[in-house]
Order: sequence, then C-alpha cells, then structure tokens
Amino acid sequence: MKFVGEIADPIHKYIRFTELEKKIIDSNVFQRLRRIKQLAGAHLVYPGAQHSRFEHSLGTMHLAGLAGEHLFTMGIIDKESIQELRIASLLHDVGHGPFSHLFEEALKVKSNKNHETIGAEIICKTELSDILSSFGFSPATISEISFGNSKVKFKNEIISGSLSSDLMDYLPRDGYFTGVEYGKVDYNRIINSFRVTENESLALDISSFYSFESMIISRFEMFRAVYFHKTVRSAEVMLLHSLLLSSDILNLSRISTTDYLKLTDDSILWKISSSPYNEFAKEMISDYLERKLLKCVYERFIRKRNNYTKLKRDKIEELRLRIARLSNIDERKIFLDTYGISLVPLAPNKQEMKSILLVSEDEFFKQPVSNLPLVNSITGYLDMIRVYTNHKDRKKITNISRDVLDKELPEK
Repeated sequence: MKFVGEIADPIHKYIRFTELEKKIIDSNVFQRLRRIKQLAGAHLVYPGAQHSRFEHSLGTMHLAGLAGEHLFTMGIIDKESIQELRIASLLHDVGHGPFSHLFEEALKVKSNKNHETIGAEIICKTELSDILSSFGFSPATISEISFGNSKVKFKNEIISGSLSSDLMDYLPRDGYFTGVEYGKVDYNRIINSFRVTENESLALDISSFYSFESMIISRFEMFRAVYFHKTVRSAEVMLLHSLLLSSDILNLSRISTTDYLKLTDDSILWKISSSPYNEFAKEMISDYLERKLLKCVYERFIRKRNNYTKLKRDKIEELRLRIARLSNIDERKIFLDTYGISLVPLAPNKQEMKSILLVSEDEFFKQPVSNLPLVNSITGYLDMIRVYTNHKDRKKITNISRDVLDKELPEK
C-alpha cells in the first residue's frame, strides 16, 4: 500500500494513511467526530478522558490494517482488501451522535434508529459515497463490512466482536486517557495469530490464547471501573434525561441525516441551554456543566447466565413513579437508571459469544467458553439498577428505593 502521511498517536505511536483515507479523514463528515467524546461524561470523573471518536476511529483503522497485512502475507486476501478493511474500520463509528452511546439511548426511545443504521446512510448518501466511488470502492460494500453485514465472515470479525480492531483500540485508549490500569491489550500478539478457516471464519492460534483471555478480562474490569462507574453514570443520566426532555427541540423522532451531521457534544449543550421551553432540562445541563451531579442512593447488579430479559421501559417508569409517590417527593427529582450489557463481547451478529475458534498445528476446533475457566466466570449478562436524586432527603429515598426494588427485582 502507498501511504502519503502519518499521524502521531499515544497508543500506536504512528498511524499511516493512504490518499483515499486522507480524503475521508479531511471530509466534514469525518471531522465532526473530533467533537464527540468517546466516553461522554467520564471526563467529570477521569479528567483526562477528553479523547474523541476521531482518534478511536483512526486507531481502529490502524489495527484493521495490521490484521489485513497479516492475512495478505498468508495469501488469504489481496492488497485491495486491506484497503477495504481499513476504510470500513475507519468509518465504523461515523454514525455516532453527540455523547456517543448516550445519544443512541435517547434515539432508541424516540425512533428505531441506532448509530449503525445512521452510519450506513452517511456512508452511502453523503460526500463519503462520492469519495469512495472515485477511488473504485463500493459505498454499500464498505457499509456492510463496517456494520457486520458482509458475506465474508472474517471481515466482519476484524471490525467487531471478540477479536475486533474496535475492541483492541478502545480498551487501551480508554485506559490510557482515564489513567486506569485495566486496558492493557497485547494486540500485536493477537493479530499475528489470526488464521482463517475454509468457511472464512476468523480463528486464533492457540499460542495466543492467554493474550485473548487477558483482553476479555480487561474489558470486564473497564466496565466495572470506568463505563459503569456510578459517578460517570450520574453525569450521563443527567445528559440522557435532558436529551429526552428536549426531544422536540432536537427533533429526535424524525431527524434527517443532514441535520444529524450538525450535532456535536457542544451544539447539543448549547441547544438545550438556550431553549426557552424546558427549564428543568436547562437546569440539569447547567448542573452538569458545573459538576453538580446527582447522588446515587441505591445500587444493585443482577447477573444472569441464561434466559436474559431486559427490564422494560414501562416497568422502569412504573417503579420510578412508585418510589417518588411513596417518598412524597417531586417525581422529577427521582431518576431510575438501568443499563444491561453482555459481560463478554458480542459476535458481529449481536449474539453472545459461546465459543472461540482456535487452531493448533493447522487443526481448527471450537473451544466452548464453558471450558475456559476465567472467561466462563464472567459470561452472561449484567443488569445495573441505580436510583439517583438531587433531593436533600436522600435517606428517605434510599429506604423506600430498597423497599420497592428489592421486592420487584429478581434475586441477585
């Protein structure tokens, strides 16, 4: 591949780019990612967490390129496919809205869109489509690979899933900028152990299994220490409720791609703060900016191995209103936050990882997660339920939250 420049990066040292990649990176659509924080409100707990989707996308492209070059040396793909993988990974987050996954939570309530469906529209219907086409690449094909819909399995797996360049970039990057020590990943060892089966699935040489296992444990620890941190989530609850209360102003239910691309973290904060229509949303944004955050008065984690069913939004609202009524406190002062995740990365088809494909002495075999003690110990799903408030009578709310939720929620 012919590279035309390089970018200094604290995680990967230097990230090289081709002429096509330069055109994409310099586009208005991609430059917007500079103004969307990777970790939404985490900087209010970890001040260094100011990094954006822009840097993460560059890092993901770099690692996908390493994977592509490795598979090229094995005769599995050609040089054009390396470029294809790099572009698809570069654009895998182009559909994210302000505050990343937080904005997606609001979109799920108000529309049936997510960052992947929006990302596909952006790749196929904006200036990116013209750039890709001018270099001989199909925008539709790039979109399919970016969001796990390619017919070639290993291409999907290089972008998303338990062996993905996405995972191998965001763990060390988030760890570095938050300052925690959990995000260590030996990605060079993992990538150089990639193999591909006859049915085009991605496998890992058994010699690198411990590096893989360490990465999965690191992800688990990052969720506990950073992504699910109760104060991080407090800031995000304030942002989420402000977004939902301002959905008409932001036109969340029917926003066009053109208007969506104008949204950034700062523009959203300005839109809500300057709106004359919802004083409570403006108050929450003001408190967020001044770091006057909600306090957590109840916390519970529910671990499920099988038959996972997420708490319904109607049920969550019913419980929140019951706590407010029994506390005799303004229901706007009570926030019930629930969030559920798979404790191990989902496969590109969004299903839970049940096994990993390994190779030993040129023989491929599926290793069930149940046979991997450390990984198996963290499989399943985790529901987080917390009650937040800024009301002065926190002890009363704590006691009533415990009475209500301990009876309604399943056993731990």
